[in-house]
Amino acid sequence: MIEIFHYGFMQNALLAGAIAAVLCGVVGIYVILNRLVFIGGGIAHSAFGGIGLGYLLGANPLVYAILFSLATALGIGALSDRSKVSEDTAIGVFWAVGMSLGIVFISLSPGRAPDLFDYLFGNILAVSSFDILIISALTLGMILLVALLYKELLILSFDPLYGEAVGLPVLRLRLLLLSMVALSVVVLIKIVGIILVIALLTIPGAIGRQRAKSLKGIMLLSIFLGISFVSVGLLASYHLNTPSGATIILAAAATFFLSTILSR
Repeated sequence: MIEIFHYGFMQNALLAGAIAAVLCGVVGIYVILNRLVFIGGGIAHSAFGGIGLGYLLGANPLVYAILFSLATALGIGALSDRSKVSEDTAIGVFWAVGMSLGIVFISLSPGRAPDLFDYLFGNILAVSSFDILIISALTLGMILLVALLYKELLILSFDPLYGEAVGLPVLRLRLLLLSMVALSVVVLIKIVGIILVIALLTIPGAIGRQRAKSLKGIMLLSIFLGISFVSVGLLASYHLNTPSGATIILAAAATFFLSTILSR
């Protein structure tokens, strides 16, 4: 069974999945604690606009997906904080605009329309060395940010009013956290696709929160679970001839439901 990982594309897939699992373990718990799940979904879908622009300009779509995701994260945060527009309304607007721009850009692209199945549903088996480089750089940057701002992000997640009282720049911290979510989304698009990205970002953290008592413990358990889901999903998809991204998510979801049933 392990011999399938002798193939180069499977090694790339496992490496990319392991790096993404580390990212999910570190950032995913903040998504859950700050109730940013639906914001993450909006960011993921708006990234489709950047993918379309990349195809239109003949550049790497993931680079422009990063720009669109960051713009969406900052836009949602600023719009919901400084206007009478509710957060869910802002998410819906950016969600629709990003998807619409992506469709328009792709329709304007010269030549034959590209196959977008991999970006919508993921194709971890097609991860290139350049993709792994981008994923590694973003993950390393995220880990450094969390290490530097661990106390501040902890206060933001559990008691933002106390943070304001002691002089923490709560709004800027929230915008920074949204930007971290945006970059995490871009990393995961290549793994499981736009449609399923929020599941891999939140399920390991949700299980970790059920089983661990400290924030660091939740992160470590989430990382271990994420790597396990990727490994099991890759093996199962190889033998069952099913899409790898969807199989990884189903493995994670099955574990989540089992953990929930067994929890008191």
